[in-house]
Formats: sequence, structure tokens, C-alpha cells
Amino acid sequence: MAESGDEHSNERLEFLGDAVLGWVIADLVYERYADLAEGALTDLRKSVVNARALAEVAEELDLGRYLLLGRGEDAAGGRGKISILSDALEAVLGAVYLDGGSDAAFGLVGRLFTPRLDAAVDTLDTLDHKSALQERLARSGRDAPEYRIRSTGPDHDKRFFASVVVAGEVLGDGEGPSKKAAEQAAASVACSTLAAPAGPAG
Repeated sequence: MAESGDEHSNERLEFLGDAVLGWVIADLVYERYADLAEGALTDLRKSVVNARALAEVAEELDLGRYLLLGRGEDAAGGRGKISILSDALEAVLGAVYLDGGSDAAFGLVGRLFTPRLDAAVDTLDTLDHKSALQERLARSGRDAPEYRIRSTGPDHDKRFFASVVVAGEVLGDGEGPSKKAAEQAAASVACSTLAAPAGPAG
């Protein structure tokens, strides 16, 4: 790592590995999930191509123990930091590509990430309510949604509550164990509200 004081750094390998990962995941989701639309493919790719997911894979490989860190970063728990672990995994992917070529890199990414893709595809219907709401509102020429969040409970056991507001009107409320989950739940309710037929005028 750059903090080690060595003249070498992983940054160029991280750059290459990031590109390799994006290419392989795009290829995998396109080939494996032929029935998914472009938006769903994008969501599926995002579910595994992000710092947290990369760090989780790095932890499974125990990659942290092999990092060269500066004394301060090491003492501060750098071997367990999401940003450092995700960068390290990208560097490994870049190195595998340089050493073994595209086939080796494709095979490694496939082994590491295909189980995660298969798990994520089962939850796609719960991931994309916000995008669906945004598209529905845009098609009808309405304002973009605003999410109002509140939470209750202690830090280790918070519960989040979200309201979707469009032009001052609350279209849906939701709750969940995270801000994102609460927003998705609220967006789902808002989509149902917009899809419901209007009642008779009176």
C-alpha cells in the first residue's frame, strides 16, 4: 500500500483490477440472466461491484493479513477497513490479469462473485422500487420524490422510517433496519399508490 513507505504502490493495479471486475461482472450478468432487463442488470452489477461487497470478499480470502501498511494505518485497524480491503482486492484482480491473462481473471472473478450474483438476483424486486418510482414520476411530468427520514432506538438497534413526498404530498411511508431499506419500502408503497385507480370524483 502507499502508506508502507515503499516506492511501489497498488494504485495502478487497482485501476486495472477495477476495469477487469466491471467487464467480467457485466459479461456474467448478461449471459447468466438473459431474462432481466437493462435496469435490473445494472442493479445486479451494483450489488456486487461496490466497496462493501469487495471488502467482504477480501475478508473471506483473509487478504488483510498480507497487506503492507504503514505503522499508523496498521495500528488504526487498516487491515479491516472497507476502503483498504476493496482496493486490495482490485489490485489482486489486476495482478491476476497481468500474470495469467483474461481467462485467468475471468475465472477468478467468476468463482468469487457468481454465488453473490445468484443470491442478489433473488432480491432484485426489493432493490429497485426507488428507480421505478423515479421513472413513473418522470413519465407523468411530476416532481422528483423527496425522502424524509427519521429513526428510533439505540445506535446498535435503530429502526428507520421514511416518507416519500412529491410536491408536498406524502405518497408512501415505509420502515426498515436501514435508511435504504426504509426508503425502498416507502417507494414501493408510493408506486402502489400511483398505480391505484383514482376514485370517483365527488
